Amino acid sequence: MICKPSAPILSDRLADAFALALSLHRYQTRKVQPIPYIAHLMSVAALVLEDGGSENEAIAALLHDAVEDQGGASTRAEILQRFGPQVTAIVDACTEPPRQLSQSWRDHKLAYLRQVEQAPESAQRVVLADKLHNVRSLLTNLGLYGNDTWNHFTATREDYLWFYVSLAAIFEQTLPGPLTNEFSAAIRTKAMQMHG
Repeated sequence: MICKPSAPILSDRLADAFALALSLHRYQTRKVQPIPYIAHLMSVAALVLEDGGSENEAIAALLHDAVEDQGGASTRAEILQRFGPQVTAIVDACTEPPRQLSQSWRDHKLAYLRQVEQAPESAQRVVLADKLHNVRSLLTNLGLYGNDTWNHFTATREDYLWFYVSLAAIFEQTLPGPLTNEFSAAIRTKAMQMHG
């Protein structure tokens, strides 16, 4: 008989995080289709929980783009005050530093890849769930809109493939499991679509 780990008991903190995420991202939509951004945050949190993540990780998943997209330091201070240092540390590890004027797109992403590689498992799980949902959405949009999809992004499709392949290599080493397997398979699908 297989012994299954017990599910985390979720508290009102998760509901509070959802309310904050909805408030912060209320007017934000996804890049290609006008889908409310909260749908992405909900999907990332669901993936984290389905992978055995803790409530703190699920809260961080809901708030992983809040500092980067919605308020910077003041938003980070609010997350720290409301949800504590563990959640804030995960959000910090997920947050890309601002791109410097002298940095190329790839150099900026290289710095982020190093950040992810050095992050603790809890933060890596949230980053992995985020990138997996992004790739799922990208594949859907490529199916619907073809190469016009890339007009909504700041770098080339080759750049994004390099970035996602690099992330997959990190996760295969540091966080093996079903989410990483799906992410790696999705990247292979994307690579075949790009070079087909």
